[in-house]
Amino acid sequence: QVQLVESGGGLVQPGGSLRLSCAASGTFFNIYNMGWYRRAPGKQREPVAFITSGGATNYADSVKGRFTISRDNAKSTVYLQMNRLKPEDTAVYYCRLYLSAFEVWGQGTQVTVSL
Repeated sequence: QVQLVESGGGLVQPGGSLRLSCAASGTFFNIYNMGWYRRAPGKQREPVAFITSGGATNYADSVKGRFTISRDNAKSTVYLQMNRLKPEDTAVYYCRLYLSAFEVWGQGTQVTVSL
């Protein structure tokens, strides 16, 4: 069974940084595309960043230049480096593993940006 476990969330001041991790198990990680999403209080879940199995990346306009997605296939892990965090980045962050119609979601990790 494929499982994703996120970690690295927490409380950070505006302007600070956090690195989220999402570790996959139970599958051959290398072939899958990976994505980070977030759901802010009272809002719909939205896409944040993507990385393909080949390493191509894409970002939501709201995080471009501040967030970086990367992957370490040897560790079956995808990362989201978040810099210059803003209060509006506060959300539960989820990772997603997907290929064609197959997808798996993690349980989410809370990120709170506040003084």
